[in-house]
Amino acid sequence: MKCLLIVLLALVALSECLHRSVPHFQYLVLSISYYDIFMIRMPLIKGKTARERLMEKGKWHEYRSKHPYNPMAKFYQTGTEPMTNDADLSYYGVISIGTPPQSFSVIFDTGSSNLWVPSVYCSSEACENHKKFNPSLSSTFHWGNQSLSIEYGTGSMTGYLASDNVEVGGIMVRGQVFGVSQTEADFMAQMAADGILGLAFQTIASDDVVPVFNNMIKQGLVSEPLFSVYLSSNAQQGSELVLGGIDQRYYTGAITWIPLSSATYWQIKMDSVTVNGQTVACAGGCQAIIDTGTSLIVGPNSDIGNLNSWVGASLNQYGEAIVNCQNIPNMPDVTFSLNGHAFTVPASAYISQTSYGCYTGFGQGGSEPLWILGDVFIREYYAVFDTKSQSIGLAKSV
Repeated sequence: MKCLLIVLLALVALSECLHRSVPHFQYLVLSISYYDIFMIRMPLIKGKTARERLMEKGKWHEYRSKHPYNPMAKFYQTGTEPMTNDADLSYYGVISIGTPPQSFSVIFDTGSSNLWVPSVYCSSEACENHKKFNPSLSSTFHWGNQSLSIEYGTGSMTGYLASDNVEVGGIMVRGQVFGVSQTEADFMAQMAADGILGLAFQTIASDDVVPVFNNMIKQGLVSEPLFSVYLSSNAQQGSELVLGGIDQRYYTGAITWIPLSSATYWQIKMDSVTVNGQTVACAGGCQAIIDTGTSLIVGPNSDIGNLNSWVGASLNQYGEAIVNCQNIPNMPDVTFSLNGHAFTVPASAYISQTSYGCYTGFGQGGSEPLWILGDVFIREYYAVFDTKSQSIGLAKSV
């Protein structure tokens, strides 16, 4: 941080020298300092989802019958750090581990807390078609003495804990404990990303491992103990994870701050879900988790069934909520009331249009009264995750 301050002061001093001849120079320097010095930027790539790739191969329904959608699995396991078998995960960024660095694409997941990547010791199908970390090639690698098990809805990832230097957005986190996989669940073979980087709290981390962002704070690598996520509606580019700051270019209006109801996941209180002014779900209040690691908006089966019915969707033989693509312009908005504030999601955002038809972004999650506000919601609202105040900030995305 001292180095950053020195650089900033030097730039400001230089701006004063040139201010008379270049009137707008000072503003330019401060703008560059704010956006490029104090924030760690991680571009997020939106690739084809497992669902899309399997549909192209004509294998989607066979896959789904073998691996039922179980998005709530990660929130109702104990003793291990669970993840979901969501076939629609699509946003990922590139990090590197070791010296010299070995690169991996990872899903930045606010619904879990551990970092793990495939390793050369893994022979599962999921490891064979992903990049694998080789400890023997890193001079800064150290084995730990604990095993790691991460439960999925239809399988698990097992491996070992170790430590090494991890680079995220050009910033080096030293001595980060992470998992190297030995086995991985079959469905991971269909995912675009190699591994997972969890951004939730240490309280739910397997083996009480200190999460990557916590170490960034402890090592003085970020100026503020918060991060923010912008998911572009663009099909491929523009999404970004900003570590240590808030980028005003990604939203319009004021940020609404909502206190966490539980500092485990990024969990908040939801008051209701309404369509055309009518409460159709979460009557009397419920809990919701803002989760970048789930693509859909997920809720209890009965509530989601009611919501899908209200927007005009019907279930096909595989349990997927489909709509007539021509009806999208006339479909209603859905409003989520969070701690007394209304957040509206239009049909253009909650309907996914593919060459195979149009599907709603509302998924059934079982019988528990818990909701997951995933990427369908986050694309509409720039999300700020503040670890110090234990709150979430939401503002309308641009």
